[in-house]
Amino acid sequence: MRTSVSPVTATAWHEFLAAHPRGNLLQTTQWGLLKAGFGWDWELLTLGEEAAPTCGAVILYRHLPLRLGTIAYVPRGPVVDWNNTRLVGQLFNAMHQSFRRRRAWACWVEPQVLDEEDVTPIFSDLGYQASPRTIQPRSTIIVDIAPSEDEILMAMKSKTRYNIRLAKRKGVTVRQGTLDDLGQFYALMEETGERDDFGVHTEAYYRRAFELYAPTNQVALLIAEYEGQALAGLMAFAVGTTAAYISGSSSSKHRNLMAPYAAQWAAIQWAKSRGCTQYDLWGIPDAGEAQLEEEFSERSDGLWGVYRFKRGFGGSVVRYAGLWERSLHPLYPLGLRLYRGFP
Repeated sequence: MRTSVSPVTATAWHEFLAAHPRGNLLQTTQWGLLKAGFGWDWELLTLGEEAAPTCGAVILYRHLPLRLGTIAYVPRGPVVDWNNTRLVGQLFNAMHQSFRRRRAWACWVEPQVLDEEDVTPIFSDLGYQASPRTIQPRSTIIVDIAPSEDEILMAMKSKTRYNIRLAKRKGVTVRQGTLDDLGQFYALMEETGERDDFGVHTEAYYRRAFELYAPTNQVALLIAEYEGQALAGLMAFAVGTTAAYISGSSSSKHRNLMAPYAAQWAAIQWAKSRGCTQYDLWGIPDAGEAQLEEEFSERSDGLWGVYRFKRGFGGSVVRYAGLWERSLHPLYPLGLRLYRGFP
């Protein structure tokens, strides 16, 4: 077994992720390249043959102040058969060697593993402990889009289904945008962030993401319009059979036309047309389903506001195993207190 960061492996990695049940957006090489333009280092580490990896990870590295070292972070990875303990051990051994070469004070691993799978014994044996923090949303909603469009619609909340049809009836149209539409999309993102009090990336960040995923038809920039005016937009990404809704925006004008519902439905149709069977709504409050249903109509803090919108599209609530960390340096607790720029 060996590790590799070769460009040839990157091509094989793309195929490997598309076929692997735990392949996902944050483990693509494009994600590493995206982050590389915004303050990160990254590498692709794989085991297996150069053209046929058996497992691996896209690893991000963030520098501590004064470049004293780094923190290593594996988002939604590594991608491995977690039932194959021998392979898992070999992969983590290779990862730890790489972490030390990169002078990592700690490693943070946030696997694409469901909470119910209970990886506690595996991580404990590897020297990790569960972290109180998370980087990616721990809970999400996954919508089954394998059935027909009519069946997908019927599985939604009646109000959401009504809003999708209302938008069409009122003349809202949705088109797939190009790089030239990024400025318009970003203007909507800024408006949404200011109105709903959440942070947005820079326009350059969204532009770079589109540039990286567009050549392989893994991104859709969808713009919902009314009489030529952009009212809503979103970016969805696809890896293998799963598409994910990452960024959405809407105008404060013509809210009664339900343009965000039209954009989301168009994203589901796009994902289905390219062979996806799952649509990930990417992030809801980390609460039990009973609490979600009891409080969604009253709360707007954090992810609660978007949950009111997302729950209408049906699907199942999914909770991941969270973030696991291992200290590699005796001063790691101090470094963590000094550093406030992660992720």
